[in-house]
Order: sequence, then C-alpha cells, then structure tokens
Amino acid sequence: MAIDSAALRSHFPSLDSGIAFFDGPGGTQTPRPVAEAIAATMLQPLSIRGTSTVSERNAERAVAEFRAAYADLLNVPATGIVHGRSATQLTYDFSRHLAKTWQAGDEIVLSRLEHDSNVRPWVQAAERAGVSVHWIEVDGAELDLDSYRRVLSPRTRLVAVTAASNVLGTIPPVREIADLAHEAGALLYVDGVHYAAHQLVDVPALGADFFVCSPYKFFGPHCGVLAAAPALLEGLEPDKLLPSTNVVPERFEFGTLPYEMLAGATAAVDFLAAVAPGDAETRRERLARSFEAVHEHELSLLARLEAGLRALGDRVTVHSRAADRTPTTLISLDGRDAGEAQRHLATRDVLAPAGSFYALEPFTALKLPEPALRVGLAPYNTPEEIDRFLTGLAEFLG
Repeated sequence: MAIDSAALRSHFPSLDSGIAFFDGPGGTQTPRPVAEAIAATMLQPLSIRGTSTVSERNAERAVAEFRAAYADLLNVPATGIVHGRSATQLTYDFSRHLAKTWQAGDEIVLSRLEHDSNVRPWVQAAERAGVSVHWIEVDGAELDLDSYRRVLSPRTRLVAVTAASNVLGTIPPVREIADLAHEAGALLYVDGVHYAAHQLVDVPALGADFFVCSPYKFFGPHCGVLAAAPALLEGLEPDKLLPSTNVVPERFEFGTLPYEMLAGATAAVDFLAAVAPGDAETRRERLARSFEAVHEHELSLLARLEAGLRALGDRVTVHSRAADRTPTTLISLDGRDAGEAQRHLATRDVLAPAGSFYALEPFTALKLPEPALRVGLAPYNTPEEIDRFLTGLAEFLG
C-alpha cells in the first residue's frame, strides 16, 4: 500500500517553501484542514460550554469531538481522554497526582532512554515524597528486560518508559515491561510522544496505565493528550478549584479548554485517517489502513537514507541501531561539528537539526557526542529530499 506523496503534500502550504523538513520528531508541518478547523472554531459563535445557545453548543461539540477522535486514535474510552497544554505539562500534573499516595520506602523505576519530560517530573516528585528511584540502563541503544526483573519489587509504585526514543528511534518492548510492572503491583506510565507519530497506538494492547502523546508531532496543533482507563482516573484526586467539576476526565483539565486547539487536534486525526483512502467503515479502521501505508512509506525512505549514509563510510557514525525503531536516525560526523552541518544543510533548504533534544539520559549514558544530527522522517518526505540531504551532507564532509 503506497502513499500518494504528491496528493499528501498538496495539503501542506509550508512545503511550498522548498524546504526539506527532517525535523518531524520536534514537530511536523501543518496541513490546511487543521488550520481551517482552528480558524472555523474561533470565528463561529463560541462561548463557555453549555446547551442554551449555539455558541455554548459549539464549545460542547468541540470537546466531545476531540475526545471521540483521540479515543479512536488511542483505542480507549472517550472518558479516558485528558487534554493538556503539552505532554510535559501532563506528566508534571500526573506525577503530582500519583505521588500523593507514595510513602517513604516506596520506589519508582525510570530508564536511561527517556526524554527528560519522562524523567524530571518523576525524579522531583520522588524527592519530595522520599521515594527511591531505580534506573534501567541502556544497553547498546536498547532496554534490557532482565534489568526490570532485577529492580522491580512489591515496593515499586510506578514504572515510566518511552514507547520510542525521540533521538535514537528505539522502540522498547513496552508490553513485556507492562506485564512485569503489573506483576509487581506497579502502574506503567508511557511517553508515546514519538511513537504515536509512526505507529497506530493501542493503549490496552501496550499495557499502559497512562499514555501521553502530542498532536503537533502528527500534523496537529501544539497541545498534549493523556489516555487512561476512566476507572483509574476516578481513583485520582487532583488539586483543583473548589467550584470546578469533579467529573472524569474534566477534573484534570484546569481552566477553560482551548476549543480551537481541540478542533485542530480532531482535524489532525481525521487527516491521518484519510492518508490512505479505502473502504474501511470506522475511523479506527481508516487509521489502521493509513498507518500501514505510512509505515511502508517511511521504511522505504529509511532504507534509502541508511544506504546513503553507509556510502559515506567512516566519516559518519550512526547511533540508531535498535532492531525495532522508528524512522529517526541520530548521527555524528568524524571530526566535524554537527551544528556546522546543520547550518550548511540549511543553506540548501534542508532542515536536519543538531542538538541533544532534551534526551539528557541517553546522551549521558551512551556518551553520545553533543550536538548530534537528527534526521527524522515524516509521511510528507520524499526520496528526492533524502537525496538532497545526502548530497548536502557529502558536500559538508568534503
């Protein structure tokens, strides 16, 4: 099943700039239907949620459609969908909610593969609660299940792990980690920000108790989404304003919701569902078809990229080596600064950013050179853009 690249790219006005965007892990470009949904919501009658006027009903509809869309995307009930300003904000919020029940002597388990947004909130919450932190080390860009078996105990309250590394692309065995965590009586919090842009998420199949993602990584506006079983959310008591509702999931959403962002996030799911048109009836089925096509397209691009990097020989070191990973490749350059490479490529209208990308733990654990060059592929990338990147990199290397 192939993506019609020309048809897909026609929906992205920013691609008319001629820039080849390889910064998808930091945020994708925005298709026209998403921007139109945001504008339409802001320009129609709009008030605080209610039922008495069309403006109130428009706000209610934006919220209901958002929850329904992300229920379909993540395969959870709509009442298990929580909106947040960002995945980082949601993780900080839920670290505080969950830490209310922690006691001195309890333990949590983190990994060295994480973006700092799935590390620092838990470390800081643990410090406040007097809870011990155990670390799972990275072994050649992968996580070792035996390490989880060694550190998990009846005292473990939470395990936090990424579903895919934002710098290396590594996809850990989340289901197996979930089973081990649950056997120990712990909850599993999954950072799915990078994963959700490349794989169709099934939260129950992953075994995640909490799963967080960011719509702007897959064509939506800048916001965050957390998914959990409604019954689990019912057992958490956040700090909140006294007059605000105690209904789940609204009890976790502080202040007035940004209805226009919700509409844009909903439009992103609908856009994804239409990437590979077919006869599927439900939105979840259409999403499955589209993600299958996206996966095939990105694997083809990744193979082209890897072949081109190999042709550059030992002047390029590829750090993304996991057997199961997303189409995101981290590289360093022999004797050359990756920041200079980024600037050189930018003069050719190729955007491949250099940095450590908030991945403090893997950069430290694996002694990765900082900055390193990250080449992240998205569904709108083309083979010609891969070749432009490779040509520009070869020019830089001389």
